[in-house]
Amino acid sequence: MQIYKLNDQINLAKLMQKLNVDKPGIEIMKKKHSKYIFYIKGISCGAANILKQDALSIGAELAVPIGVPNCKNKIFDALLLCNQKQLEILAKKELSQPFKLKEFAKQLKEFINLPKFPLKIMGVINANDDSFFEGSRFQGIEAIKAIEKMIKDGAEIIDIGGVSSRPGSEYVGREEELRRVKPIIDEIYNQKLYDKAIFSIDTFDEVVLEYALDRGFKIANDITGLENDAYAKTVSKYGASAVIMHKKGNPKDMQKNPFYENVILEVDDFFKERIEKAKYFGIKDIILDVGIGFGKRLEDNIALIKHMEHFLHFGYELLIGASRKSMIDMIMRRKGMQTTPAKRLPGTLALHQEAVRNGASIVRCHDVAEHFQALNVFEEIRKFDV
Repeated sequence: MQIYKLNDQINLAKLMQKLNVDKPGIEIMKKKHSKYIFYIKGISCGAANILKQDALSIGAELAVPIGVPNCKNKIFDALLLCNQKQLEILAKKELSQPFKLKEFAKQLKEFINLPKFPLKIMGVINANDDSFFEGSRFQGIEAIKAIEKMIKDGAEIIDIGGVSSRPGSEYVGREEELRRVKPIIDEIYNQKLYDKAIFSIDTFDEVVLEYALDRGFKIANDITGLENDAYAKTVSKYGASAVIMHKKGNPKDMQKNPFYENVILEVDDFFKERIEKAKYFGIKDIILDVGIGFGKRLEDNIALIKHMEHFLHFGYELLIGASRKSMIDMIMRRKGMQTTPAKRLPGTLALHQEAVRNGASIVRCHDVAEHFQALNVFEEIRKFDV
């Protein structure tokens, strides 16, 4: 049995129809506004009957397919609808119940009082000439000028990368990657710019990583999600933070017909495995990145942004990086329009605002000043309570 938290603004009636909930039940439950909506995958008939009784006894709801009370189907999916207090009660109550409800209760407990983190903007500097957005490419003194401007514009973190990971790209090798980023890293170190901002190195190579960490960088941004043991050891050695990103496949072929039965649960399982690995190597500071555009269909990217709050149950900051990506063009093509990366700032701001609404706290972007203004206005509106 697995659960994941859904955005509370989801079309509840439509989802219940897909689950084959009876029509009278849909009419009753769709009118209730529940702060917590959990999709339960693979619940047994016995567990569902107990959970439904316990939920109803405290005013919560369990939406199940037609025929469940008579155990017509042994395993199926369901929806739990509850508020904060009801969640706390069920997380305790189900600990004493059979049919794997004890494990279910432990999962529920992780969603009580989800953490909140302060918003940070991460500016992107690409020290290569083949990144998908030309406006992010800088070298030498121009890179330093761009970094200083990003810091002035409101970036707390600067992410430096020397190779492209766009769909279809191929790795250029360690020597070439280091050749590209070394002058920038050296200048950051010489000018002590690490006193003005936190620097992140976007690499999956442990040698490039160590070169950066040894010169004041604090974050290891790894698109492979700590796949390499030597890389994990290096992160631990320097006490750096690790960005664990999910991707399916390699950049060269990752967008060739990717498929997920359930993208939320698959990414969740990946994070669980890699967080355990990080802890094994002694890595304490972790940031999670769902990997927008890395082996994902448009519907997968949208689902991950819409239900991003689910991943806060791990207790770590969430990074969103959808800046000027092709999913914006995919959406606009449905409207009969095409966009190039240079024309995708408005779409980027919309995606990032929605991600922040749903739990993201680190926004990786090319356009720092625009994001600083838009997201701070958004945050001010959101917290206004009069």
